[in-house]
Amino acid sequence: MKLSLPPLTPLFLCLFLLLISLSQLQGLTPKCDDDDNDNHHTSTLKVFHIFSPCSPFKPKTPISWEQTILQLQAKDQTRLEYLSSLVARRTVVPIASGRQITQSPTYIVRAKIGTPKQTLLMAMDTSNDAAWVPCSGCVGCSSSTAFAPSKSTTFRNVRCGAPQCKQVPNPTCSGSACAFNLTYGTSSVAATLVQDTVTLATDPIPAYTFGCIRKTTGTSVPPQGLLGLGRGPLSLLSQTQNLYKQTFSYCLPSFKTLNYSGSLRLGPVAQPKRIKFTPLLRNPRRSSLYYVNLVAIRVGRKVVDIPPAALAFNPTTGAGTIFDSAYIAVRNEFRRRVGRKVPVTTLGGFDTCYTVPIVAPTITFMFSGMNVTLPTDNILIHSSAGSTTCLAMAAAPDNLNSVLNVIANMQQQNHRVLFDVPNSRLGVAREPCT
Repeated sequence: MKLSLPPLTPLFLCLFLLLISLSQLQGLTPKCDDDDNDNHHTSTLKVFHIFSPCSPFKPKTPISWEQTILQLQAKDQTRLEYLSSLVARRTVVPIASGRQITQSPTYIVRAKIGTPKQTLLMAMDTSNDAAWVPCSGCVGCSSSTAFAPSKSTTFRNVRCGAPQCKQVPNPTCSGSACAFNLTYGTSSVAATLVQDTVTLATDPIPAYTFGCIRKTTGTSVPPQGLLGLGRGPLSLLSQTQNLYKQTFSYCLPSFKTLNYSGSLRLGPVAQPKRIKFTPLLRNPRRSSLYYVNLVAIRVGRKVVDIPPAALAFNPTTGAGTIFDSAYIAVRNEFRRRVGRKVPVTTLGGFDTCYTVPIVAPTITFMFSGMNVTLPTDNILIHSSAGSTTCLAMAAAPDNLNSVLNVIANMQQQNHRVLFDVPNSRLGVAREPCT
């Protein structure tokens, strides 16, 4: 039985992160204080990439541009596998009603937890709901900074009978306290469900429910903890409905900025007025995820001819979307616009690289209700040490069967992305994210 759905463009835009050469950052003296309040809006937090000079999680020794690409490519494939697992383990997965927009959890914000406040760095993740942080005594946690519950006068455990205990994956009882286990990518997490005051920018949020990590295995868990920006019951949006009205936006910076920082703006106040919107769609089986309807892609002035087979969908398994063929169509049109006689090389998972200067066409994502045209900074990555330029898109790994198509953060940088849940819409506007 076929689903009666609007046509969708199954292009896979791999989660390749913003790529920087650490040598670019030597000698720079960015502002790395912990003050999120030196901005015009009190509910705005600075957003740092983990490779920012302000991040304690950046590589300890400089690595080449090529090494950076290959390392991040491996992490991106792991991230895609995790996103795919969110929808693949179900008998019926009606996710063909839209396409998710997300970012890999490599952007961090400062959160202050407890009384007195303890500062932790938490990764933003729109595909997760509950927040969790490493707690003192955690086995397997890689972060040198952990939250110390014993030092907070407002800390308490969530009891097993509390309604929040039913909202975490695999809840169990540890004495009278609620505990839970989850998988994140290739890692496992064991945590206790707790509450404490969490302060974001200048906003204290009393009795915020989050996971206190006691044990982890594997390497894919963000070492600094995670702030869930999904729309499920334990997410930041749900726990702060009265304060932030289920509205937030972020602006991811270009790697060319000095301190490599953007912003996370919480609540409807001071959000952009001139912005284009597309409807947010909901998957009832993964209601916390954000889906949008991508209907076509244009390279230069030509709308790419996506093969009809690329729209195939199996409503029983959720599989069958052939997005590699769609990627190839976009890639081939990009190559044609650059020039067929210009030699093409590869680098890791990137199969469209050039070692000579090129004039690249624009790429336009055509969503329901809005078009987003990307300048070259959002579609090309450049080597700072050499002359290599690559198209920052790639096909899915050969061993991955996924129906998710992801708009990556490379494509989102220097754009304000607004999540307006009450009005079921997502907005995008150009903005220098510095």
